[in-house]
Amino acid sequence: MPEMIAYCGLDCGKCDAFIATQEEDSERKKEMAERWTKSLNLKFGPEDIECRGCMSDKISGWCTKVCKIRPCAETKKVETCAHCRDYTCETLQEFLSNEPGAAKTLEQIRRTVAGQQGRVVI
Repeated sequence: MPEMIAYCGLDCGKCDAFIATQEEDSERKKEMAERWTKSLNLKFGPEDIECRGCMSDKISGWCTKVCKIRPCAETKKVETCAHCRDYTCETLQEFLSNEPGAAKTLEQIRRTVAGQQGRVVI
């Protein structure tokens, strides 16, 4: 499956919620909902695990109830956080401190975009 890069730099194709949705794995969705409920102290049900990727019309409960990056990126109408004028904002820095792979992806995107625009920095 090709990469599906979310606003934050994560690959949606590697997300457990996305995979459970693609595989129509109801047991996995139930287990994830229980785990999220416990770890986040918010109520999640198996229906909250339905996700087709961050930029789709059907996103997981984690993304609707917890994520601070997606609503910001949608408001700013950016392709990813790497395309944002405020890169790296405090919210993104906090998230990336726990997701070094996403940070690397966003940096690669920034270098690619800057190269296409003939600039070193966006």
